[in-house]
Amino acid sequence: MLARFGPSAQQGLPSHGFARNLPWTLEGHDEDDSGVMLTFALQHSAETMKLWPHEFTLYARFKLGKTCEIELEAHGEFETTSALHSYFNVGDIAAVKVSGLGERYIDKVNNAEEGVLSNGVQTFPDRTDRVYLNADSCSVIHDDALNRTIDVVHHHQHNVVAWNPGPALSVSMGDMPDDGYKTFVCVETCCVTQPQKASEETPSRLAQTISVKKR
Repeated sequence: MLARFGPSAQQGLPSHGFARNLPWTLEGHDEDDSGVMLTFALQHSAETMKLWPHEFTLYARFKLGKTCEIELEAHGEFETTSALHSYFNVGDIAAVKVSGLGERYIDKVNNAEEGVLSNGVQTFPDRTDRVYLNADSCSVIHDDALNRTIDVVHHHQHNVVAWNPGPALSVSMGDMPDDGYKTFVCVETCCVTQPQKASEETPSRLAQTISVKKR
């Protein structure tokens, strides 16, 4: 998500920015014994300048091996909020818990009120959309139905988001089956409450490393 996380205050701009909706160019493909690395690039254009008046070059890198490593690198002169909006397949959302999120969060379902996670474990009984403010460097998805855990290690982040649309919102989403909420959870590495600053000399970076362990 770039150039912003969440709905835009400017009418006509897409929610979560435009980068996720545009075609990227495959810039690199490397393989070795540790896995495969793919690099994609996106540059500003006349169309993006209408939406966001900044020149930029973005690189998205995906390394697939025993772990999955994802990195977003942004070049330009600007500040942005952004997120790696990762969807994780799970066996049953009712049997999912996420730990390592910290305690304090902003509850976007409840008028952006601040709350405290009392027992250190996030569950998903209904629609959930929380921006965690002091998450650990690693969040763990406990997928009891599939008898596994998924470690999500965060890099360069200020926040971690835990999201699931729940049954009512899932029905209203055109790109999801009515019961789609049952088989995924989002744990997002992000910078929401504090923007990242990019420059040509010092690009901004946002990254995560994902690994799966059977119990």
